[in-house]
Amino acid sequence: MYHKEISLKNIARMRQNLLFVMLLCAFSCDFGFAQKRELKSTDSLKNKSYTYLDDQLYKYRKDSSKASVYLFSYLRKAKREKNWKQTIYAYQNILHQSPDNLRLIYADSMIYTAKRSDDKTLIGSSFLSKGIVYYGRKDYENAFQNYIKANSYISMSKDKYLINKVKYHMAQIKYYLGFYDEAISLFSDCLNFFKNENNTAYLNTLHSIGVCYNRIGNYGLCTNINRKGITEGRSMEIPDMEIYFIHSDGINEYFKKNYHLAVSKLESVIGKIEDNKDFANATVGCFYIGKSFWAVKNKDRALPYLLKVDSAFQEKNYIRPDLREAYELLITYYKNKKNLDKQLYYIDQLLRADTVLNNTYKYLVTKIHKNYDTKELLIEKEKIQTENKQIHKELAKEKHYDLIFGTIILLLFTVSFYLNYRHQKNKKFYKKKFDELMLELNTKPQYTKESAKDKALTIDIPLETIASILIALQNFEDSKKFLKKDLRLNVVASMLHTNSKYLYKVISHYKGKRFVEYINDLKINYIINLLNEDKMARKYSNSALAEEAGFSSTQQFALAFKQKTQMPVNFFIEQISK
Repeated sequence: MYHKEISLKNIARMRQNLLFVMLLCAFSCDFGFAQKRELKSTDSLKNKSYTYLDDQLYKYRKDSSKASVYLFSYLRKAKREKNWKQTIYAYQNILHQSPDNLRLIYADSMIYTAKRSDDKTLIGSSFLSKGIVYYGRKDYENAFQNYIKANSYISMSKDKYLINKVKYHMAQIKYYLGFYDEAISLFSDCLNFFKNENNTAYLNTLHSIGVCYNRIGNYGLCTNINRKGITEGRSMEIPDMEIYFIHSDGINEYFKKNYHLAVSKLESVIGKIEDNKDFANATVGCFYIGKSFWAVKNKDRALPYLLKVDSAFQEKNYIRPDLREAYELLITYYKNKKNLDKQLYYIDQLLRADTVLNNTYKYLVTKIHKNYDTKELLIEKEKIQTENKQIHKELAKEKHYDLIFGTIILLLFTVSFYLNYRHQKNKKFYKKKFDELMLELNTKPQYTKESAKDKALTIDIPLETIASILIALQNFEDSKKFLKKDLRLNVVASMLHTNSKYLYKVISHYKGKRFVEYINDLKINYIINLLNEDKMARKYSNSALAEEAGFSSTQQFALAFKQKTQMPVNFFIEQISK
């Protein structure tokens, strides 16, 4: 009966998605299908105002089939009038009504339209919408990249609402990366603005601050914020957020060791959160219900809730650092039940989860307390597999396998010791190079006519020409023209009003470098100074720094940085941040 109900739900969902796709094909030009006839209902809407169409959209916001008529009438009207702002608004409305797998298409349409308008506020807002789509998919890296692009445009505008909206979503990313104090600071700035501008945004921000306080262990303040959120939500007549404050409070009660109260609060809202199709918060709630039952030694009641974490990972690829523990508990549970197959399965799932976490939470993953780290899991997996295969074989062979297992342990220990030794040695070397680099950071030689005389006789170029080229090179460096991409010798020679042969000789003789090395060193020196002076730049990804310096690829940037400084980029940033 249960499987039948699930199947019916899936069929209903498939029908709804199919209906929406059919409507897209019937109304939207984005799919490239020119329609010979339009539906009669859209003809009657042709001359309706934006206000009328917007009111109808709000009226049918929960019925995508009816709303689609007004959605695409709105879009047609905006396109026909070449009203870029309304066109973007139309795409945004369609995006919210679309199935998840189509939302990026409309986000890209927003960006394309915004760029045609050349309005920085519209461009920034469109990148923000695309970032929010990625965030909803729990693709935090792509979300962050789009938030960065949005901020680069919106920061130049005077739209305080959008500025704070970007700040809010950047704070969400910082929360998921584990930078809770920084997230609280950003959320607090947003809270002061939203309090007088947008009640829903205000309540969302208040809820996020409460969650952050829970993560840093300030459970009392988290409780106070949740109570405040419930009270203010009722006074503002916005009931939708109440379940999320109760959800947050239930998790907070778990950390306060009030396990029965935690279960009661979370179970009272899980169903409503699932009705909102918020699988992420539903999964987190189930995890803490399971942990609460586990804490009071009721492991059998904990089991179905912990299994929901695995279901979310299988179906949605959703995992975050605290949810990782569900697999450790499942492995322990089936180990006590002596169920080797289940142990192997959840060990494999935990290894998969670790791979996802290592890719997604690059900054946070080193801080996670792992009761089952990767090496131990691999060893445990091999041990179980060996036991499972040999369980019916003669006892005489056990010593042979014990010897093999011991050798593997010794080998792993030796390799681990060697890798740790090499890592520590590299750190000392990098630290030495970092200190040397800091000493010479402010040294910047100047080239003048006088400095050219000493070496002028050794190359076949007139003294005045050498001095002129050196001064031009100095101006080239001071004006940071070296940050342009794909700089070749003939291009730079043309910029400096000389020829390639002379320029090559002067750079080789006076700079002591080949042309490519000279350009790369200038770019790297620029990045070193940027990281030294700008704290925000230290949070950029390698690809963002490569783009900033004008390298054609991230790999080229990383290689040039290490050749110049004899240390990796991440090590330099770590040291400069201290």
